[in-house]
Amino acid sequence: MMADKAKKSKVSQGDDSDHIDGELVQSIEKLQEFQDELEKVNEEASDKVLEVEQKYNEIRKPVYDRRNEIIKTIPDFWLTAFLSHPALSDLLTEEDQKIFKYLDSLDVEDFKDMKLGYSITFNFKENPYFEDSKLTKTFTFFEEGTTKITGTAIKWKEGKGVANGVNHETKGNKRPLAEESFFSWFSETEQKDIAEFIDEVAEIIKEDLWPNPLKYFNNEADEEDSDGEEDIDEENGDDEGDEKEDN
Repeated sequence: MMADKAKKSKVSQGDDSDHIDGELVQSIEKLQEFQDELEKVNEEASDKVLEVEQKYNEIRKPVYDRRNEIIKTIPDFWLTAFLSHPALSDLLTEEDQKIFKYLDSLDVEDFKDMKLGYSITFNFKENPYFEDSKLTKTFTFFEEGTTKITGTAIKWKEGKGVANGVNHETKGNKRPLAEESFFSWFSETEQKDIAEFIDEVAEIIKEDLWPNPLKYFNNEADEEDSDGEEDIDEENGDDEGDEKEDN
C-alpha cells in the first residue's frame, strides 16, 4: 500500500514538473515573439530617423556652403580651429601648420544613402607644397560589414613629399603623435572590418569639429573646461568652509 502511494507521488511530481516546464517554454516563446516585434519596430524607427536625417542634410548643405564662404574671409580659420582642438592639435607638425595656412575650406559630406558612407574633403589654395587643389578621404560601408577607405594620392612638389612623411607605418587604429605628418592620414587606406575599425581622426572631424568649428576657433571648448574646473574648486571651497564652521 505504501509502495503504491510512493509511486503515485512520484508520478504526480513528474506531471507537475512537466507542466511547469511546458509553461516555461510557452512563456519564453511568447517573450521571443514580443522581442521580435520590438526589433521590427526598432528597425522601422531607425529607417524613419535616417530619412529625417537625410532630409535635413539637404537643408543643411546650402547653409554649410554659405558658412564656408564666410570662413574663407577669416585668416587661418581652420588652422586655428585644429590647433585649439584637444584631440587634433597634436596631429599637426610645424610643417603641417605651414601647409594649413593654404587650407581654403573643409567639407564633410554623407552619401545620399547615409548608411553607405561619407567623405571628408580639404580644399587648398595654390601652394608651394603639392599640386592638388583638394585632398579627399572617403569611407564606403558595405552590408557584409567591411569599410573601403580611399584617399587622395598627394602629388607633392619636388622636395616637399619626403619632408611631410607619407606612407608611415601606423599601429592599430591610432596614429602616433610624434613627428608624423597629418597628411599621411590620406594614405591610410586599407579595407577594414567595420566591427573592429574606427578612424578616430575622421570621427572627430565629422562629429565634432565640422558641426561647429567656431567653438574651437574661439577657444570656447577650453573656456568650458576651465569653467567646470572653477565650479569644482568653488564647491570644494564651500565644503571646506562648512567643515571649518562645524568644527
